Order: sequence, then structure tokens, then C-alpha cells
Amino acid sequence: MSKIIEKALSQYGIREIKGIRDNPKVLRYFNELGYDGYRLKDETAWCSAFANWVCKKVGVPYSGKLNARSWLSVGVQVENPRQGDIVVLWRENPNSWKGHVGFYIRQTKNWVYVLGGNQNNAVNIQAYPKKRLLQFRRV
Repeated sequence: MSKIIEKALSQYGIREIKGIRDNPKVLRYFNELGYDGYRLKDETAWCSAFANWVCKKVGVPYSGKLNARSWLSVGVQVENPRQGDIVVLWRENPNSWKGHVGFYIRQTKNWVYVLGGNQNNAVNIQAYPKKRLLQFRRV
């Protein structure tokens, strides 16, 4: 198992707290990157904060930014991903600034399975349609 996957899995199940309270574990992803998690709150999109936190912890390159598409300039693009590679997906439409980022687990003909944060407000593994894929990246 890659060290990225191992570190990401150590956070499996961490989730936002509904209401006015915030999960300090989610805020930690922001804080340890130099952002003020207490100001941002756990409702702020945190997929990139989680990916950055994981990569920082294991000592590999990371974007340092909170937008998912910032990962399009980290590492190198690959066509045949391995577990632990970065998956960058678009949200709303392929030309939008919005996206999602996580770690590659596996794929089928139509789906890519991603281990990431802020997937239904938690760290977990979810399947995303391959048609939403922007790039696989290796750090």
C-alpha cells in the first residue's frame, strides 16, 4: 500500500459536524497548511485541503492551495494511474474553475474510485463518472 493511501485511510470516516459546531479534525487540514480553519469552518470545500494535508504529511509535493484544480500543476500527468496518484475532476462543467481532488484507488470502464475528503462531507471512497476526469497526476 502506498504511503499516501495509508495516511489518507488513517482519516477514513472523519466528517463535518452539521450546525454551528466544526470538526476540529477537518479544521486541522486547513490549519496545518497555514489557513485559518476556524474562520473557514468545516463547511468550506475541503477536498484540496485534505489532499494537501496528506501529501505534506508523507513528504511529497502538494499544491498548497484550496482549489481542486490547483493540482493540475503538481507532479506529472499520467495515463495509467497507480493507487495513490492524484485524481482531478471537474464540477459543473469542464471549463468551470470548480473541481474535486482525491487519490486514485481503482477504475472500471465508466467509473473512477477516489479516496478523498469532503466526499459527502466525509473522508471516504466514492465512485465518480470517468467523463468528469480532467487528469491523473503522479507526485
